[in-house]
Amino acid sequence: MGGSLTDIGGRAPLAVRLRPRSLDEIVGQRHLLKPGSPLRRLAAGQAMSVFLWGPPGVGKTTIAAAVSQSTGARFVELSAVTAGVKEVRAELATARTELAHGRSTVLFIDEVHRFSKAQQDVLLPAVENRIVTLIAATTDNPSFSVIAPLLSRSLLLTLEPLTGDDIAVLIDRALSDERGLRTPEGGLYRLTEGARVALVRLGGGDARRVLTFLEEAAASASAAGNDLIDEAALAQAADKAVVRYDADGDQHYDVISAFIKSIRGSDPDAALHYLARMLAAGEDPRFIARRLIILASEDIGMASPQTLPLCVAAAQAVQLIGMPEGRLTLAHAVIACATAPKSNAVTTALAAASADVDAGKIGLVPPHLRDAHYAGAATYGHGEGYRYPHDFPHGLVRQQYPPDEVASARYYEPTDHGHEAAIKERLAVIRSVVRGEAAPAGDFTEENDPASSPDHG
Repeated sequence: MGGSLTDIGGRAPLAVRLRPRSLDEIVGQRHLLKPGSPLRRLAAGQAMSVFLWGPPGVGKTTIAAAVSQSTGARFVELSAVTAGVKEVRAELATARTELAHGRSTVLFIDEVHRFSKAQQDVLLPAVENRIVTLIAATTDNPSFSVIAPLLSRSLLLTLEPLTGDDIAVLIDRALSDERGLRTPEGGLYRLTEGARVALVRLGGGDARRVLTFLEEAAASASAAGNDLIDEAALAQAADKAVVRYDADGDQHYDVISAFIKSIRGSDPDAALHYLARMLAAGEDPRFIARRLIILASEDIGMASPQTLPLCVAAAQAVQLIGMPEGRLTLAHAVIACATAPKSNAVTTALAAASADVDAGKIGLVPPHLRDAHYAGAATYGHGEGYRYPHDFPHGLVRQQYPPDEVASARYYEPTDHGHEAAIKERLAVIRSVVRGEAAPAGDFTEENDPASSPDHG
């Protein structure tokens, strides 16, 4: 037998044929299928609407179909990719008619996050008045993609990726169930252990993809004249692992968040993993470079001041040379950031200064610091008494720089990490001279400090 098994006798794809007929046949999602859970109540006929949020291939469509079969309701499936307001209104009108005759409708909308606000608004009256039982599936975080009124009238159920054990159950079912795979002679296929391990790995927790790979691998085995599915047959069906990443959805935010947190936590290996995932998924390398620049100031700062210009250079290099060579430049910057000493002292310093400003602590600029270059400035005393630091030893002189309202504020507090340890030591000396704070033992102090100096304002 040659070609794909999906072509034989007009049969539906394996993933469709094996779709569970009840909630009890669903693989995975045990946390949603406990006795008394919302899904169990929904399948028992309790009227409610739910949003199923989870990655592809974990059973969102399957759950909707199983609920419909359990209740005997009319099942309507729409895809937000192809359906518009006209189609939604038509189905809702039919649902009203069916309800008047005693038959309820389960309306399943796949990829509901692709509906516009206006399209989602159309669903509101039907959900509120229970004209339909809405089961909406999304791979995006509904908090970002679904209007609040619709979300507030529904339950949000989060689906988890399928585990390796879950996938193994599906594989066994595909090889043994009467709805599963059959050789041209009607016999069963065999799967080598190596092919089984590879199939679980390649599937990436996506049941639909696993079953598609398995079906095509069976076709390859049949074309070779045997019933054994080995790694070679599987390799013809899929040549690389699924990348669990959606550049426009919630996975985008999850992966970039994990990437930044791995660098902040000084784990270059984890950071490189997430970098590879983003690049494999087609993420814009300029976006990654911009996030590294932000991180260099936010999480590294003065502990390693050379890291920021390195990240800026990496961003410029990526723009200059493009991909795929730019991958190495990004990896260079990622490793540099992950292994650099960390400090958020710059971040907290700015936050503290901003908090004072927001609280209204905005006093007048001290007169001796005001601009004295224009005619008549001296009349107002601008610049009078300014002490020019270069006229004093070490370029330091006792002088008030902040407004009176924040004269004693200390925003920047260096850590002991990396280069910032040296800055901490120097800043203590600086503050002892400029602010008159207690001088560290053994450090220089202000020498020959005259009562005043020439006006250089």
